[in-house]
Amino acid sequence: MANHASAKTRIRRNARRAEINGARRGRIRTFIKKVEMALMEGNAKDAQAALQAAQPEIQRGVAKGLMHKNTAGRKVSRLSARIKAIK
Repeated sequence: MANHASAKTRIRRNARRAEINGARRGRIRTFIKKVEMALMEGNAKDAQAALQAAQPEIQRGVAKGLMHKNTAGRKVSRLSARIKAIK
């Protein structure tokens, strides 16, 4: 258990940040799943539209510190390559 007031504050703050970050991460995953669902259906047009919507969310995750910029770039690159392959 925390003994200092500052440590107690950090515990509360960390719990709140974990909740916010989890929601953000889940939102990014949802956008990526929409792209993947369109790819599974073989619909390149819908997949491209979903990727256009997902890219800003992924970049926002980078800006907020949820993921590394190279990870985000790799995800976008792989999704766009899969879209290009079914066109």
